Amino acid sequence: MAVALRPSQAMKLMHDVSLALVRDGEPDLSSRQLAILLTIYLEPPPHHVRDLARKLGVTKPVITRALDSMGKLELVSRRRDENDRRDVVIQRTVKGALAVERLGDLVAQHAGLLPP
Repeated sequence: MAVALRPSQAMKLMHDVSLALVRDGEPDLSSRQLAILLTIYLEPPPHHVRDLARKLGVTKPVITRALDSMGKLELVSRRRDENDRRDVVIQRTVKGALAVERLGDLVAQHAGLLPP
């Protein structure tokens, strides 16, 4: 279902969701970390460091640093790719799935699609 928003409404929604995320007491994610998290949870696996780097237009070390932080928060985990031991596969976690679901609820609530 698509929701039509004017640019000012879209920015207000982004502002409201950002405020809610800052106020909720959970650790803050950078824009890069959020883009990585949503890619991992909204696009079908498998997810590899090199593919995420290519998609985001950054280097593999940039992705690795973001994954290090996200791993400490238990939002993702990593393992060596059995087919190519030089590569790393990023895996979803229960905590990460719950964080993405919570984010979806926040966006829907602030968009007026769910009750507060």
